[in-house]
Amino acid sequence: MDDRTAVFFLALALVLAVARLCGAGARRLGQPAVVGEIVAGVLLGSTLLSPTWGVRDAVPYDDVQPLLGALANVGLALFMCVIGYETDPAFLRGSGRTALSVATGSVLLPLAGGILVALPFAAAHGPSGTRGFVLFVGVAMSVTAFPVLARILADQRLNRTPVGRIAMAAAGVNDLIAWACLAVVAALFSDAESWRMAFLPVYLVLLLGVVRPLAARFLRRRAHGTADTAGAVVLVVAGLMASCAATEWLGIHFVFGAFVFGAVMPREGSEERMRVAVMDGLEKSATRILLPLYFVIAGTRVDLSTFRAAHLGGLAVMLAVAVATKMAGAGLGAAAAGLPRPDVLTLAVLMNTRGLTEVVILTVGLQLHLIDAAFYSIMVVMAVLTTVMTGPLLPSRPTPSKDDRPPTPTQDRVPTPGRGRG
Repeated sequence: MDDRTAVFFLALALVLAVARLCGAGARRLGQPAVVGEIVAGVLLGSTLLSPTWGVRDAVPYDDVQPLLGALANVGLALFMCVIGYETDPAFLRGSGRTALSVATGSVLLPLAGGILVALPFAAAHGPSGTRGFVLFVGVAMSVTAFPVLARILADQRLNRTPVGRIAMAAAGVNDLIAWACLAVVAALFSDAESWRMAFLPVYLVLLLGVVRPLAARFLRRRAHGTADTAGAVVLVVAGLMASCAATEWLGIHFVFGAFVFGAVMPREGSEERMRVAVMDGLEKSATRILLPLYFVIAGTRVDLSTFRAAHLGGLAVMLAVAVATKMAGAGLGAAAAGLPRPDVLTLAVLMNTRGLTEVVILTVGLQLHLIDAAFYSIMVVMAVLTTVMTGPLLPSRPTPSKDDRPPTPTQDRVPTPGRGRG
């Protein structure tokens, strides 16, 4: 019997159990579960899975780590597909101009601030050179975690208020811009052969002109015939994996293939019931088992034992710039849209939430060698801290009554507490 198989299942059981415990602990403290899952990874990486504890000398953990990483990547692909689907332009109905103003401010100022503050760190932490490092850090600083924000809004009973709808719409636009910018950076500084990028328009045309209509027709037939949800899920997952493979071959990270595939999924028509069932199936598969595995593994890459005084100073600088530029940018955008002061302050705090989206982007940067492990650790800690501070910093607001929360088209697109990644 191969010991690696036993070690794989044992490691998987350990990681999932610790992720569940830490995620539940984070929720009890009023924090999203992703915070607990990342902390679980940090704890495991610095204790049981650390080389200094001798576990790797006793069992072949290093041999099964790639298998755990591959399984976690599948979960991430499923989840990014759901996020792409949830990032619907319908968010802009009713609050489009205000949301665009908030999103613009919350992207441009952190992007510029991130580029400037990254310059002194480039020589020490940019494996691929200064340009790739500073551009990547700028993009990473501009992120707002759309799914974590949805959970926070639901917990605070703000998801059906006007300011909550504006925050969700702005976060959706913010994420779209961030992913587009990251795709450009990844394409410019990836190791893939440059000629492959010429096929990017072909890939997009196939998704929009072939995959989208075929998906709509398939789901419509399933909805009018036998409701074979499992078969529909399998077919959608097969298309999703093909999209991930295509973007990897093009030289763009697979998360973009997953995100775009979800974004082009049809949203209207008679197949709505089947489509919702399929996306719910993907989300449950990702968020309940595989995605916690991804964030624990991301946390194991954070090696706090390597932190020195200079790294702590770097963390303080990055945290200060991240918070100041994000809150100031979102606040200026909200003020420019004419929102009252309480809403400006609320939006400034909410848009500072980075959470899991930041960790995903940072992991992409680490895999593309745009940042090194030490700077990755600094930025992950920054992402956790900015997420943790969102709840305590939120201004107290009166609980909205039912009369103050009329149903609107955008409300149906805001994830419920069970659907938001927390």
